[in-house]
Amino acid sequence: MKKRLIAGCALAALALAAPTMAEVRPGSFSITPFAGGYTFEGDQNIKGGPTFGLRGGYNFTKNLGLEGVFGYTPTEESKGRQLDVDSYTYRLEGLYHFMPDSKFVPFLAVGAGGITQNFSDGSRYDDRNAFIATYGGGVKYFITEAFAVRGDVRGIVDINNPYNNVEYTIGLSYIFGGEKPVAKAAPPAPAPYVEPAPEPAPAPLAAEPRPDLMKYCIDLKIEFDIDKSEIRPQYQDEVKKVADFMKKYPTTTAVIEGHTDSVGDDAYNMKLSQSRAEAVVNSLVDNFGIDRSRLSAKGYGETRPIADNATEAGKQKNRRIEAVIDCALESPKVVAQLPDRLCVTLKVQFDTDKSDIKPQYHDEIAKVGDFMKQNPTTTAIIEGHTDRIGSADYNMKLSQRRAEAVVNYLVEKFGIEKSRLSAKGYGYTRPIGYNTTAEGRALNRRINAIIDCVIKK
Repeated sequence: MKKRLIAGCALAALALAAPTMAEVRPGSFSITPFAGGYTFEGDQNIKGGPTFGLRGGYNFTKNLGLEGVFGYTPTEESKGRQLDVDSYTYRLEGLYHFMPDSKFVPFLAVGAGGITQNFSDGSRYDDRNAFIATYGGGVKYFITEAFAVRGDVRGIVDINNPYNNVEYTIGLSYIFGGEKPVAKAAPPAPAPYVEPAPEPAPAPLAAEPRPDLMKYCIDLKIEFDIDKSEIRPQYQDEVKKVADFMKKYPTTTAVIEGHTDSVGDDAYNMKLSQSRAEAVVNSLVDNFGIDRSRLSAKGYGETRPIADNATEAGKQKNRRIEAVIDCALESPKVVAQLPDRLCVTLKVQFDTDKSDIKPQYHDEIAKVGDFMKQNPTTTAIIEGHTDRIGSADYNMKLSQRRAEAVVNYLVEKFGIEKSRLSAKGYGYTRPIGYNTTAEGRALNRRINAIIDCVIKK
């Protein structure tokens, strides 16, 4: 029982440590050598021991697969003659994969087969064969498209006797065949952007701004869940920026543009960017009362990158929503009179579970302190952000402490009035990079200074 608990904990640890992204392919085959341990329970009088074997599998769909498994466990009797025992298991198992479009894929397994145990004295009386049923689960973590590390735990029930054995293994899978995703060759260097020819599309509710008219483009910092277009509550303030402007200037119209990075195929990204742009339009209508005739949605997919998709930072910049507002009927001074907003990302790193500011980062914070001293009408919100390691509550508190540490430093070292500053911790709710990579997590561990440059009338 103790070994069963240890195996379960090991499997859980592997699950928690793994990040996310895509790989089980319909029609693919796999070969998996494995090693681990095997525990005999009941009155079999056989010691537990190491186990080795091979799995061969086939995936009918992303979710459903079938595997043949052969395992060998060399061991000995636990009492009596203490003969050497060679134990063999052979079975077929069905697998059901959860999150198959992910690098980290948990699964459940159930199957049936047989067990053979040969004792060293060669006596046919001692040798035994029996039918077995198996149940359990595991996880696969895809290192590449062709290789995955795998952990499994199985309960093995002897049908003829009240024996319940446990097998716990780790293996390396080689995957081949199946429906491979189309690989996209990254260009050696960013090419100059060429405006694509206009595509035929249904007439929008609001007309696209004409080239000779003034435009005001707002880049909305809205992050979406994977494969989702629902706007999370924490991003409604971003949508409100557009609504406030359009309410103040009721003759304006706007086109909400959706853009994606290059992860996924072209058609998928085009549909996803369109649905996300439409979600922002619906929010402006339903939550802020903007007339739908003043709005239209346009998805551009990955066709209009503003950064290199080869890096996490570049992908994050390309996953964006833009509101292009036509100011045709307003004076050009409308845009000039808008309050400016400056967002400064401070490269400040903290020790684990600490909020003390290290001396090497004082120059980073000085950028904000110097700017606010030179511009005494400005105010600022210091935002703390974390990666996704740890619980939501822990990260929220940690990000708040770190933001407050920067506020205190600006007050004590630069003499900025505390009334001009506020601290806000967001934990990991506003990622700008994928938390599946070290580079992405580093981007997410950041301090932002949002400075409102209020213009005196």
